[in-house]
Amino acid sequence: MVSREHKRAALHEKLQLLRSITNSHAQSKTSIIVDASKYIEELQHKVERLNQDIASAQNSSHQNPLPAQVTVETVEKGFQVNVFLEKSCPGLLVSILEAFEELGLNVLEARVSCDDTFQLEAVGDNEANGENIDAQVVKEAVSQAIKNWSGSSEQD
Repeated sequence: MVSREHKRAALHEKLQLLRSITNSHAQSKTSIIVDASKYIEELQHKVERLNQDIASAQNSSHQNPLPAQVTVETVEKGFQVNVFLEKSCPGLLVSILEAFEELGLNVLEARVSCDDTFQLEAVGDNEANGENIDAQVVKEAVSQAIKNWSGSSEQD
């Protein structure tokens, strides 16, 4: 008899705990369990939504891992190239300079900051090879160098 009363008291205590966790105002055992079931379903839906949000955030970050601002203008000496990224990017300068070299651009002046952000201001000319290069070609080459760098840095 004592064990039956003990089991009943333990069950009542667990139902009250379940009632408080699920914010249920129900009094009967059945209603408490129904409220708990609804609460669990709500939690499952929240988890699904959060997983979808995480997946979409990861997809967008893989599609555009580093939002870079690249501008290239034609100036008297050749090209004014500006690159800005919101984080420090060790090794990126080398990739960009290699892209300049492949295009045959000579860097005449440059200012670079790699502390908290990556900023590059460079003036380059292409008089060495005698070909005229379009500013859009330079911009595409710099953008491709950034993409290639970001792909290789994610593998490290």
